[in-house]
Amino acid sequence: MKIYTKSGDTGKTSLIGGTRVPKYHARIDAYGTVDELNSFVGLLRDHLPDDDINRKKLLIIQEKLFRLESHLAEDQEGVLTRSMPSLEESDVIFLEQEMDDMNELLPSLTHFILPGGHPIVSYCHIARTVCRRAERITTFLAESYTVKEIDLKYLNRLSDYFFILGRYYSMVTKSPEILWNT
Repeated sequence: MKIYTKSGDTGKTSLIGGTRVPKYHARIDAYGTVDELNSFVGLLRDHLPDDDINRKKLLIIQEKLFRLESHLAEDQEGVLTRSMPSLEESDVIFLEQEMDDMNELLPSLTHFILPGGHPIVSYCHIARTVCRRAERITTFLAESYTVKEIDLKYLNRLSDYFFILGRYYSMVTKSPEILWNT
């Protein structure tokens, strides 16, 4: 199978279902940003030690993000031959439980934290900010198109997860959190 189809040479691409849209379409922007997030999650995962338990958890998150991408690429007006795998409330609960578990190990948050301190921490914050952008774009998309509520909820929780994960890796790497003092 060749990766190039030449069908996008005129600035259009196909949604799942067959409808052709401009490459700047809101759906393309939304799932492209989630794809960017997925790539950053892969980068973060690759910088963790092989025996780090979060490598497996981040791989699970990447699979969930791929599901979300497929939802955003679906054209409800097109011809869908099968439904895409869904996200479930249990996926959101998984993120919440992970955050709760990490939070129990962390000192209380008393100031805003500036991103940085260690490369792994910085990758967590990059993932957090790209996730927030994906959430904003997807929320905007939901003004005009059908977006599953669980998909928005997952993105919202996931950005919080990356914030806590960054704090967790500040602790693990013994890197001081950089506080914003006003």
